[in-house]
Amino acid sequence: MARVVPKLARKIAENLFSVLFPSDCRICQAPLIQLSRLPVCNECLNAISGIEDGLCTTCGERIFSPYAIEGLDLPLCGLCRRIEQLFARAVAYGSYEGGLRELIHLLKFNGVRPAANVLGRMLAEAITKLAPQLPAEVLSVIPVPLYRTKLRQRGFNQAELIARSALKLLKKDRFALCTGVLARKRETSSQIGLTSHQRRENLRGAFAVVKPELVRGREVLVVDDVYTTGATVSECARILRRAGAVKVWVATVARTLKVSAQYANFGPGQYDPGRIEPAAAQAPLARAAGG
Repeated sequence: MARVVPKLARKIAENLFSVLFPSDCRICQAPLIQLSRLPVCNECLNAISGIEDGLCTTCGERIFSPYAIEGLDLPLCGLCRRIEQLFARAVAYGSYEGGLRELIHLLKFNGVRPAANVLGRMLAEAITKLAPQLPAEVLSVIPVPLYRTKLRQRGFNQAELIARSALKLLKKDRFALCTGVLARKRETSSQIGLTSHQRRENLRGAFAVVKPELVRGREVLVVDDVYTTGATVSECARILRRAGAVKVWVATVARTLKVSAQYANFGPGQYDPGRIEPAAAQAPLARAAGG
């Protein structure tokens, strides 16, 4: 009986909330009927799924051809076969599209900070994919910084907010958030519409390591909200390695993936690069919205 009363009270409160303060889900526009600091319905949150198989084991790009996977312990995309990336490995929770893209936009462009809790849960799951390869000592987690003008305008660095939420769900003796290690020295032009080469040139010299003693001789983890072409995290990795970092890992909430009419099929027992189910992933994403 003691448990029934709080549930009934919450239900009544939710009904009153929906009548007195009507609001719609910012993704599907359906009326919100539950109390939450995040204006997104549970259906939209639970519809966001992660990406797992058929990915390059270095950059996380989608691999279409089954011939690129057969006989390889570590399948690589065409780009990673041709060049050596500046980072050791990049992982992401999901594809940068649909509900996940809208959720990121709510945080970045609309200032809906509670979205960082859900996105942090996703980033925690992405980081856990790296766990078997990470060093035993505490790993420095470095959010991609914003230029000071953009930081003042936005009021927060979304990469840092998401990282803080993620680290609450991971083992505290394995990761340490290190802000202020990496700085953005200049404002860069919008990356939208630029080629991969133009993006790299746009970011050349944009970052600097201001606390080299925290990265020298160590492995570090760079985190961000979205991996588009990899130009931003690659430039961060280049600067960190120049400052003495032994190895740079990358984890993001979302990643843009190639689209094709046909996908390679991966059945049970086929390519599965050490899939790990983190404790953070066991709870539905909708539950994180209230945190």
